[in-house]
Amino acid sequence: QVQLVESGGCLVQPGGSLRLSCAASGFTFSSYAMSWYRQAPGKERELVARISTAGGSTNYANSVKGRFTISRDNAKAMMYLQMNSLKPEDTAVYYCNAWVRSTDWWGQGTQVTVSS
Repeated sequence: QVQLVESGGCLVQPGGSLRLSCAASGFTFSSYAMSWYRQAPGKERELVARISTAGGSTNYANSVKGRFTISRDNAKAMMYLQMNSLKPEDTAVYYCNAWVRSTDWWGQGTQVTVSS
């Protein structure tokens, strides 16, 4: 059974930094691209960043380019999202995502709130 567990969300002030983690299990982590999504209240879920199997290729939403960095550690089956220069509009529930065996798998999400 595929399992994705996010952690690291919390309340942070504007301009602050935060690192989210996603622990993966139940599949061969190194064989699959991974993504971070987020969903703000009243808005649709949106793609934040995606990383290739070996981590050599990454893609970001325009709204986070230059501020967020996605990475992965295949030996530990972990994915990360380093978020810098956080803005109030980054407030959302952040989800870890993997497309495995023709199924979209999601974690339970971790809340990030950017507020003074």
